[in-house]
Amino acid sequence: MEIIIKASQFILSLSLLIVLHELGHFIPAKLFKTRVEKFYLFFDYKFSLFKKKVGETVYGIGWIPLGGYVKISGMIDESMDTEQMKQPSQPWEFRSKPAWQRLIIMLGGVFVNFVLGIFIYICLMWAYGENYLPNENVKDGVWVQDQLAINLGLQTGDKILTFDGEKVKKFQDLSLEFINGNNFAIERNGEVIEKEIPENFISQLVDRGKDAGPFLYPRYPFVIGGISEDSPNKYADLKAKDIVTAINGTPLKYFDEAQDELNKFKGQGISISVKRGSETKDISLKVTDQGKLGVALGTLSFDDLEKLGYYELETIEYSFLDA
Repeated sequence: MEIIIKASQFILSLSLLIVLHELGHFIPAKLFKTRVEKFYLFFDYKFSLFKKKVGETVYGIGWIPLGGYVKISGMIDESMDTEQMKQPSQPWEFRSKPAWQRLIIMLGGVFVNFVLGIFIYICLMWAYGENYLPNENVKDGVWVQDQLAINLGLQTGDKILTFDGEKVKKFQDLSLEFINGNNFAIERNGEVIEKEIPENFISQLVDRGKDAGPFLYPRYPFVIGGISEDSPNKYADLKAKDIVTAINGTPLKYFDEAQDELNKFKGQGISISVKRGSETKDISLKVTDQGKLGVALGTLSFDDLEKLGYYELETIEYSFLDA
């Protein structure tokens, strides 16, 4: 039943988007007195599920849910009807209209899509607001693993305080502040340290490539994402989204703390504690000679991290005009 409901919701949403897009072509065509022969939701190859002629236009629903179309006289469109183009041009046809009118008719659907996207975004911001992670709530500092962050002189656990003397409100704005700023201040082991942003920072950022992702992360729990095929723990009782909370009895809050512990037991067996939903389990595992477990790090959303008590998010609420 759930699949049927979701499929119905998808088809209804798709239908609404198609109809609005085609109205973007239909309305200017009518305004410019251009004949519209068909207005169809979905394609009607061979037959239609429904059709009715009103005035000069046939309105219908096809059976192939891959889009829709409006058939405008004097225009080759999705119907691929080229016969009418062999006849002399008529005043109600698309091809007889001035170029500026033809352009508006053709771009009408794209314009509706653009306006609709902005409208949906405004409605979402108005209804739900904007959730963000306040920089001041990253109380245990950042997780440094990218070479660019290392080049900036950052270490895991550093708390980034200010840029050019100004505090940063949102954690996700840190990258932009590094681009625009000249210097920044961090707190490390209770000491405030001032650092300069290198002049070639932007070029280093560009050299990472567009798919490199963020160079700074908040510290993250050790979440099991999967087990590799050659892992010595392939058949262990581990499941995706298990959260490792201890290694041999040593409490573990963040993933970056795990490697130091694992290095103590290279080539040995260990016991880890994992949180699985509301349950905590102890599992025996084998550490490789390289200090690895043969597992991949999983991901959690900020909302999940908030539910687990790692971070506290805040919400910016917008009026309709502000959104």
